[in-house]
Amino acid sequence: MKALVWHGKEDIRYDTVSDPEIEDPRDAIIKVTSCAICGSDLHLFHNFIPAMLPGDIIGHEAMGEVVETGSGLNGSLKKGDRIVVPFTIWCGECDQCQRQNYSLCQRSNRKADMQAKAFGYPTGGLFGYTHLTGGYPGGQAEYLRIPFADRTQIKVPETDLTDEQLLFLSDILPTGWQAAVQCDIQPDDVVAIWGCGPVAQMAIRSAILLGAKKVVAIDCLPERLSMARAGGAITINFMEESVVERLDEESDGKGPDKCIDCVGMESHVTPSLPDTVMDRAKQMMMMENDRPHILREMIYVCRPGGVLSIPGVYGGLVDKIPFGVLMNKGLTVRTGQTHVNRWTPTLLRLIEDGTIDPSFVITHNVPLSEGPEMYKTFEKKQDSCIKVVLKP
Repeated sequence: MKALVWHGKEDIRYDTVSDPEIEDPRDAIIKVTSCAICGSDLHLFHNFIPAMLPGDIIGHEAMGEVVETGSGLNGSLKKGDRIVVPFTIWCGECDQCQRQNYSLCQRSNRKADMQAKAFGYPTGGLFGYTHLTGGYPGGQAEYLRIPFADRTQIKVPETDLTDEQLLFLSDILPTGWQAAVQCDIQPDDVVAIWGCGPVAQMAIRSAILLGAKKVVAIDCLPERLSMARAGGAITINFMEESVVERLDEESDGKGPDKCIDCVGMESHVTPSLPDTVMDRAKQMMMMENDRPHILREMIYVCRPGGVLSIPGVYGGLVDKIPFGVLMNKGLTVRTGQTHVNRWTPTLLRLIEDGTIDPSFVITHNVPLSEGPEMYKTFEKKQDSCIKVVLKP
């Protein structure tokens, strides 16, 4: 089959690779009908995530049609079923799965010992990502093997809904939703969201649906800011005005009640913000893994007693975090990879009744063979690119 394969820093290729096979009775194999490039994939593209190996198939947003099932699925899936694949692999039986902490599954990370050395204790397996999370082949491919397929799937009901409307149940829609839910939004809350990429767009709409009084979104790209305004957010272009001053103004001098970091480890490097330059220099000298400007800014501007929600991915060590400010202001921090299937019933219902159509975020819909070039387009934000869907 054909797949997008990681060969090193900024080297993604459209290669011929071996077809997946059933390896366990609880496996299933799908023919991928749609997949997508995620902002998290750019961390792999830039080689900021450790434990990737040349030849790894990437991608963790996929859906398709079941073509083969293992003997242990007990009728939960059958050939011809149409499913969305959550990026988090979960068994449904361990203590964390019983708590609905699906991204922390205690059985799905087949390289748990490797991750435990870095994390203390391992988290769950993920598709198409680092070997620290299992080294599972990803979904930017013609076919995909799904472990624990009786659990790790979202069966699509018989419906006229398109792949484009359903695909993002795999990651960015529940990620944006969880980011907002973690904020415990109240009717008088001002919610500030850093970044206006795909996850942030979902977080904006989620925060509004959950009843926020005001949502303020921060970015510098006109097309992203425009999309945020279309979703109901007030916007700040950080290249043109002070984020700190505008947030103070928009919150009547109190600071935003809830802050969401949808940027993560690759904060924009801006000469007018010296800490971003410092972070990039340290990163280049291998003195720091990530660029945490957003974390510092959120801690500084958040209202005392507020909540910081962090769906943005961080990969390692960060520096100069004002932890004393965080502690003295009594801020609550909530983080984590998304527990995708926890939110599926609610989000599928919102899609089915027309409350939200996640396809609004798609700017490019191209064949899988164009994937390597689209990685470059997406990375450089060329051609007003916000979200890419690939068709195998």
